[in-house]
This record gives sequence, structure tokens and C-alpha cells, in this order.
Amino acid sequence: MPLRWLYWFSLLFALQAVPGHALEPIAVAQDVYAFLGSTDEPAPGNAGDTGNAGFIIAEHGVIVVDTGASYRHGRAMMEAIRRITAKPIALVILTHAVQDFVFGAAAFTEIGAPLLAHRRSSELMRERCEHCLENLRRLLGEDVMLGTRLVTPSMLIEASSVMQVAGRDLELLHFGWGATPGDLVVFDRRSGVLFAGGLVSNARIPELRDGQLHEWAAVIERLARLSARHVVPGHGPVADVYAATRTRSYLLELDMLVQRLYAQRRSLLEAVDEAQLPAYRDWGGYPGIHRRNVQQRYLELEVADMESF
Repeated sequence: MPLRWLYWFSLLFALQAVPGHALEPIAVAQDVYAFLGSTDEPAPGNAGDTGNAGFIIAEHGVIVVDTGASYRHGRAMMEAIRRITAKPIALVILTHAVQDFVFGAAAFTEIGAPLLAHRRSSELMRERCEHCLENLRRLLGEDVMLGTRLVTPSMLIEASSVMQVAGRDLELLHFGWGATPGDLVVFDRRSGVLFAGGLVSNARIPELRDGQLHEWAAVIERLARLSARHVVPGHGPVADVYAATRTRSYLLELDMLVQRLYAQRRSLLEAVDEAQLPAYRDWGGYPGIHRRNVQQRYLELEVADMESF
């Protein structure tokens, strides 16, 4: 059996072993597609498919943006791409170092696709992603995570740059530390599509864990000034650039509320219980992520107070 036949046979077998794991990309613009994950937190019911990803079909190949939370998810992405185009995978870009987006990369590097990220994202992956992988195996089960391993990028960038990939000009934008230290935004001016990575969540609570709140809000202001017609957020439905600024609104409202409760000398537990933002109650992840965000912001204020003495 020719090697390429063996590869696609094994791919089909692997995908059939995970019921319901076939992926259907949605067309965002001409030659630009997105895979939209659940707006909930990772759980067995969604097989960890909670981070958005996508791809751009260029003249000579395909550019993939983010890869999902497992090897099998990456394989499912490749199978979905092949239903649309036979062009080779020219480049895989990881927008940030969070588990929902990076672990499918092993499937792409297995077929020789180069992997690119910001240097700070690569460092963060090395520091913690093995631990994240252990947690996902416990949460989702060995069957879902079969074959998943950490692969770090072979191509690193330090700052914003314009790259020609497979005949397509792409802007890779780094505005500093926002949601994570190595946030990258992928802007395809030809289509007007902006892949915002972890900087933007739509109808899903953004997670403050790695973020610097005020810097993050400032980065979103800069994103809003770009001439993007469509924004593929890290989580949630595709939006326009102005709808994406709701992430900024949530962050600033969270900050104002926690600062007020802290000034009123509420305890940490009281603040976590009382810091409700009803306007975002219907967003995915609100019960868990919002409480964690409140806790983190409260503790940051405590640290700042101690350092001021």
C-alpha cells in the first residue's frame, strides 16, 4: 500500500474512533474558513473542543490558525480542510499558549507543516503545557487525548511582521502582553478577516489567568482601529470588529466592580460571591470563569497594596 494511502486510511480510522468528532468549517470570506468550538469550558461532553481555529487558502498552500486541544482534533481539522482543498499545509500559526489551541499541532507537524508562534508563547508552552496536557487527560479521558503530545514551534517571531506565505501576504501583529505574553493576531487584509486569538471572546467570558487587564483592554482598542471586516475570536461566533470590543467592556466592568468591593473591605470570598455582572450572565463560562477572574483581580489588588508599603 503506498505511504500516502496508508496515511489517509489511518486518519479515517482515527476519526471514526471518536464519535461526533467530524468538523465542519464555516466560510468567513472567500478562501477563509473558521472552526467554531463550544463556548463552554472543556468537558467530556465537548471533548475539549472549546477554542476556535481556522484556515486561509492561499495560492500555493493553506495557512492554519490554531489547532484545537488534542491530536485527534488536529487530524479532524486536516480532514475537513482536505474536503475543501488539496493544497498542502504551508504554515501553522499558534496565536497564544493556551491548551484549547495548541495540542492539535502535533498532527500538522507530523506531515511536515512548519509551526510558528511568538517567542513568549513558545516559552510559556515549555513552562507549563506538559502539566496542562496531564490535566486534559484526566478531564477528557485517554481515548479523546490519544496521541496528543506537546510540540513547540520551529519558527519564532519577536514582534509584528508582514509575511508572504504560499503567495499570500499576512500581517502577524503583536501589541504586547494582553491576554497572554505572546499574543499574536493574524490579519489577512485581502479578505478583511482578523483571527484575534485569545484577545477576543464573543459570548464567552474571557479568562484573565495570564492577562494584564488594562494592557489587554488597550490592545483591543488598537484592534478596533484596524480595517477588519470580520473577526474570528478565540471563543464564540464570528463577529465584526466593533462587537469584539465587548471583551474590553467586560474587562473594564470587572475591574471597576472588584476595585469597589476591595475598597469597601469585602473579603475575598465575599467579593467572589457579590461581584456579579448580569449583562454577561448568558455568556459561556460565566459560572466558573467569571468567579476565577474576580478572585484573580482581587488578589492582584492585594499584592499591589502590599508592594506600596
